[in-house]
Amino acid sequence: MSEYLVLIYENEAAWEGADAETMGEMMKGHQVFGERNAKALRGGNALESTTTATSLRRDPSGGLLVSDGPFAETKEALGGYYVIEAADLDEAIAMAGQIPALFGGVEIRPIRVFD
Repeated sequence: MSEYLVLIYENEAAWEGADAETMGEMMKGHQVFGERNAKALRGGNALESTTTATSLRRDPSGGLLVSDGPFAETKEALGGYYVIEAADLDEAIAMAGQIPALFGGVEIRPIRVFD
């Protein structure tokens, strides 16, 4: 079995304007996802908005530059993630396809194992 990181990207502006019914639909979708895939889930969390982000970069001399805001300006921002265990990518896709990303999508990345 392999582990995969499933990154959930959404349009933050769309969520800011979402009504209670839409928010409830999303929360219910994540609850159902968790119940259906409990044996494969290894962790996961929702993230605060990109307005709370702090980015770190190195300048050419190796000094640390700290700035407010996300690493990259994008329409869709990383809003949360799951760590899942799956036999292969096809199984990971089947699980990730159940995640309610109403205003965006998900990205699946294998977790690297160092020997």
